[in-house]
Amino acid sequence: MKAKYNRISSIDQSLARQTANSSKFDKVYNDKISGCVSFFERKEAKKLVAEIDNISEIHINELSRIGRDIIDVLTVCKFFNDRNVNLFIENIGMYSMINGKPNPTFSMIVSVLSNVSCMERESMLFRQKQGIEIARLSNKYKGRANGATMTELQVLDKYKVVVRELNAGQSLRRSALLGQCSLGTAQRIQKILLNKKSLVA
Repeated sequence: MKAKYNRISSIDQSLARQTANSSKFDKVYNDKISGCVSFFERKEAKKLVAEIDNISEIHINELSRIGRDIIDVLTVCKFFNDRNVNLFIENIGMYSMINGKPNPTFSMIVSVLSNVSCMERESMLFRQKQGIEIARLSNKYKGRANGATMTELQVLDKYKVVVRELNAGQSLRRSALLGQCSLGTAQRIQKILLNKKSLVA
């Protein structure tokens, strides 16, 4: 079976560009979720994984549709390779396998593109932080609205991905990146988790 996987980050975006060639595939999976969320935790991606034994080839419009973290992207690519599923990235016109064997050029390009995507994400977060700081200095930043402060349980519930990553021993930077939050928020979550562990002990 030949499949296509598409992803957009929010409901405000359009899948039109990615689904233009949908008629060429036996099955199409469309996710509306952040690229920072692990591929294996997405609703439609989970369906794809569950049906992987019936799939021989998967197409994606561009590498960032799989994810924006190099570790996650390489993990997904290996998952497909291990099951002899050929991954094709449309915007660079390249397959992950040639004659049933891993394509070494593909692996090299994927590593480079994943690093670039990760750097773009970190740059965006840095610019956002700078913008807030500039607005604060000019007294234009209002911060959170009154009554918007969350309890510790609400924080843990909102940033479940960060909690999962920290509990798995991942770094604060990686946890913040995957959980789409600031480094300060990740540090607060880490502090909450450590306090809870000390209370249990």
